[in-house]
Amino acid sequence: MTSSTESFPAAPLRWSYICLAGSMALVGSYVGLSKLLVAVFPIFLLAWLRFGIAAVAMAGWVRRPASETPLARHDRVLLFFESFLGNFLFSICMLYGVAMSTALAAGVIMAALPGVVALMSRVFLGERLTGRVLAGIACAVAGIALVSWSRHGVADVPGTTSTSTLTGNLLLVGAVVCEASYVVIGKRLSGRIGPRRISALVNLWGLALVTPFGLWQALSFDFTAVTQPTWMLLLFYALAASVVTVWLWMTGLRHVPAARAGVFTVMLPVSAAAVGVLLLGESFSTAQAQAFALAMLGVVLATWPESAAR
Repeated sequence: MTSSTESFPAAPLRWSYICLAGSMALVGSYVGLSKLLVAVFPIFLLAWLRFGIAAVAMAGWVRRPASETPLARHDRVLLFFESFLGNFLFSICMLYGVAMSTALAAGVIMAALPGVVALMSRVFLGERLTGRVLAGIACAVAGIALVSWSRHGVADVPGTTSTSTLTGNLLLVGAVVCEASYVVIGKRLSGRIGPRRISALVNLWGLALVTPFGLWQALSFDFTAVTQPTWMLLLFYALAASVVTVWLWMTGLRHVPAARAGVFTVMLPVSAAAVGVLLLGESFSTAQAQAFALAMLGVVLATWPESAAR
């Protein structure tokens, strides 16, 4: 028997919306706060520690409940790609991208998520693309270009140049594509596998993929130099990134179409930008404000319901 939060066919739809919004807000917060972690841990070691901590936390979620059928080969393939794109590649692109750029730039670029989700929903789920969705995608691309070619803030990132910052922004674009793939593949999985088990299995795949690289960097890393606050931030990052956000997203996605779920990815760039400005002290230039406005306009155009538009 599943818990009431795991399966709630009679629950109001707003609970699903709360889960989706909360998931993306948490993703945005740890995208911003990861700026502090990548200053301490090498990238692959950080990802390995994240997956390892989460694997311990979700050990009890791996076993198949009696209400679920055994995994088909198709489901196993989808679980692998859900983890490879949404966990492994997303983490690497996002962490390297934030290290080379800023949390605020990450927030602007991540605002392209609804548009990319819409495109992938069209390709893989057969959903229709309207003129407004295409216009929204164009606005998101314009916002990304503006923040990428803006020289403001480069000096705020130690050891970076305009070229490396542009590379960081391109990596963040790659993270957007990975996260959008995660949304679309997750919709395929959520109808057949429970949210908790998806979370645990996807995390185990991520741990397996990153372990060789994480062990390699761990051999030369001085763990005694890490302060207690940094360990606490790492614990929050691991539990938020691999446990809470995945469970919330898969729980909400069971009752919401992928295209509509894309609306809630707006919480990711908003929270990432807020962390960058309010907690990390990043400045908000005119060019970045214009880029963010373009990106958010793209979000509105790409995700506004058709019935409301009429």
